[in-house]
Amino acid sequence: RKSTSEGCFFLGNNLISWLSKKQNSVSLSTAEAEYIALGSCCTQLIWMRQMSADYGMESGPFLVYCDNKSAIDISKNPVQHSRTKHIDIRHHFVRELVEDKQVVLEHVVTELQLADLFTKPLDFNRFVTLRNSIGICTSGFE
Repeated sequence: RKSTSEGCFFLGNNLISWLSKKQNSVSLSTAEAEYIALGSCCTQLIWMRQMSADYGMESGPFLVYCDNKSAIDISKNPVQHSRTKHIDIRHHFVRELVEDKQVVLEHVVTELQLADLFTKPLDFNRFVTLRNSIGICTSGFE
């Protein structure tokens, strides 16, 4: 089964972009799927950084929230283990971004993963919580 990479991108408190993309490969573990999703988000961030630089805006390290601790651990540990050696080398640029301090990864509990709003069926309460967290206004349907 192929997983979906997802992400929300903010400038300050304002949602400026989001990403939802079916992954090209079948992952052997949830950690691998999340690690590949981190890579997709980081490529979008690099593109956004370049676009911002073209307009004269400087940016520090990007803060990226991930709800999978194993994926965060893979990105911080350059040593390959039996469970990570099969991950294609092209996905390991996330490690380089973390090492170069261009990206800071932090864990977020799954219930607060904002990108789920765009990719998963949610119960009403979780939908409302996430929708309000990204600043989308209601249209009076509640």
